[in-house]
Amino acid sequence: MRRVYLDNNATTPVLPEILEAMRPYFGEHFGNASSIHHHGQETRGAVERARESVAALLGCRASEVVFTSGGTESDNLAVFGLASCGLAGSGDHVITSTIEHHAVLNACKHLAAKGCEVTYIPVDGRGLVDPADVRRAIRPNTKLITVIFANNETGVVQPVAEIGTIAAESDIYFHTDAVQAAGKIAIDVNKIGCDLLTISGHKVHGPQGVGALYVRKGTQLEPMLFGGSHERSRRAGTENVPGIVGLGKAAELAIAGFERGDDRKMAAARDHLERELLQIEATGLNGEDAPRVPNTTNIYFDGIEGEALVIALDLKGLAVSTGAACSSGAIEPSHVLTAMGLSRDRAKASIRFSLGKQNTTEEVDFALDRLPATVARLRELSPVWTKAAVSR
Repeated sequence: MRRVYLDNNATTPVLPEILEAMRPYFGEHFGNASSIHHHGQETRGAVERARESVAALLGCRASEVVFTSGGTESDNLAVFGLASCGLAGSGDHVITSTIEHHAVLNACKHLAAKGCEVTYIPVDGRGLVDPADVRRAIRPNTKLITVIFANNETGVVQPVAEIGTIAAESDIYFHTDAVQAAGKIAIDVNKIGCDLLTISGHKVHGPQGVGALYVRKGTQLEPMLFGGSHERSRRAGTENVPGIVGLGKAAELAIAGFERGDDRKMAAARDHLERELLQIEATGLNGEDAPRVPNTTNIYFDGIEGEALVIALDLKGLAVSTGAACSSGAIEPSHVLTAMGLSRDRAKASIRFSLGKQNTTEEVDFALDRLPATVARLRELSPVWTKAAVSR
């Protein structure tokens, strides 16, 4: 059976160029990057070249890039590394939003259990944080503001530059999770004004198990791992050289992609998918009229269960999702969609489609060829839809 993958916000396939760049570091170039002999210095050079590439993608100094195991570790390092809440007894205050990735939400929940004060900023019906709400939430003991750059479920892009200005005016650290923004829209940490920024390799066609945290020069970050002095004593542990090389190559390809206009091509394919799907009865766009990354659309199909639609489409060779991969199988509806004001039923009837560099217009048409009939069939079997149809 032919299969088409439109779940790139969950993970992306490793591009051939990236796999080839990584391959030597699984074999002949095996040295520990902390060793001072030839083998070690060979891999150290590869790590530092990758650091330069990631820095170029983010618009920062190479010395401000800390390699980690992925987005979750980077988010946790940012939150726990700055907010001393309870651990040191200082009672810091953290501001975040209701639509963060669980890597931030659960880190904040842990801090709250340790005595930290946490304020959760709401979003409007488009899924946007109001910077004025962030300003109003600031207290004398506010240590950190962390607001996601682009939401992983809806693709909605937050006003991070405005929030960065507010944080700077109040001398408060600002972190943004840019895992779903990197490689899709241009990032410049100086224009954003953030002190910390998270990216992940497997969301930009790099390997799983590697990520990075931008840490602005002068930011005092308490490490979470203790051991050697790796990553300038910010993240102990022998470097994942193949993964880091892959992330560096992914950063280079992302920069080249912007120059070619890959983001515009992806947006055109996404918009085509979106326009056609919204012709189906009783559908709607979550995040409508909000700025979004070019690859993501989140659409509700009233009268059906989203997970049933995901399974039915998978049987027809199409991979999509109901939201964040880390929440797959959750009984509760998406916290992101309910925060936007969707009812429980509509939130559970929503599907995320996310494109990657490998997807073609023909693959989008493959999806469009299968969706209407699948939705219609599920609605025929749905007592909720049948009851609604009778009432109409």
